[in-house]
Amino acid sequence: MEKLDFSSLNPGKRASLGKLLGLSAAFLSAPFPAFAQAGKPESFRVGYQKGTAILIVSRERRDLESSLQKTGVNKVEWIEFQFGPPMLEAATARSIDIGSVGDTPPIFAQAGGGDILYALAVPSSPHGILVPDGSPIRTLADLKGKRVAFGKGSSAHNILLKALKVAGLTYKDIRPTYLGPAEATAAFTGGKIDAWVIWDPYYALAEERLGARLLASTEQVPQLASQSFYIANRDFAQKHSATLRAALDSIIGTIEWADRHRDEVARLAAKSTGLDLHIMQRAFARAPFGHSGFTEELLDEQQQTADVFFEQKLIPKRINIREIVWRG
Repeated sequence: MEKLDFSSLNPGKRASLGKLLGLSAAFLSAPFPAFAQAGKPESFRVGYQKGTAILIVSRERRDLESSLQKTGVNKVEWIEFQFGPPMLEAATARSIDIGSVGDTPPIFAQAGGGDILYALAVPSSPHGILVPDGSPIRTLADLKGKRVAFGKGSSAHNILLKALKVAGLTYKDIRPTYLGPAEATAAFTGGKIDAWVIWDPYYALAEERLGARLLASTEQVPQLASQSFYIANRDFAQKHSATLRAALDSIIGTIEWADRHRDEVARLAAKSTGLDLHIMQRAFARAPFGHSGFTEELLDEQQQTADVFFEQKLIPKRINIREIVWRG
């Protein structure tokens, strides 16, 4: 793994980027949940990211609040994370009850003993493999020997593995550089990395603001396509299955509304995150909004992804993803 020195980056630029992108929620200070004795949770805690348009829309419209109040749950808490892996650490620690992540974080979490369940499948946000505009890198094969940034255990990790396979390269052919979105943004603008694998809206932001050139995307290359999931804490799902079902029904309703109101989605997301409206419009114009059940085909695909990570020695043991699929 590459170790980067950020000391040479302009402090003003770093501060500005940090303010723009935000940091992961400090979930470790959150207490373990207190559950109501009558079988209803006192609150419902949701982990979300800037790229999770559906949860941002739900938060702004108070969709979950309205739905869960009908079941006797009167409080919804919203906790922001920079990307998926720390969110699933929070789910395992019982600091959130549900969160939306890409396909890779639950694989790493399950391999590490995380107490989580797959609760709902949805299409993944578009991802881009980006390089600086003046970079000599023109094809995926040109990534050989280059410093490629991505979040370890994030959906971008899987996109990179798929891209390397398309290019006839292996993980050992590149210099993997593990960075979250905010740190990777600073590294990209500071010339510390050669390429960056990232999802929307950071992908759109890099195109608009950072002089990024698209090398390949999940839209352009079908082999890079992936899935996303809503992940629940197992303990919560077992104790409060009716609440979780009501929450998922509400989320599905928001998904169906968002697909018909993309401009409003962009406006609400810009208001919530502080990112420019045109960046959000670019991101959510291309976002696939939908949901699906856990078909055998989908589960097979996710299992194949998990097997690849084990074969690459990126997770410590082989896992069976069907063991943690919620059937509630």
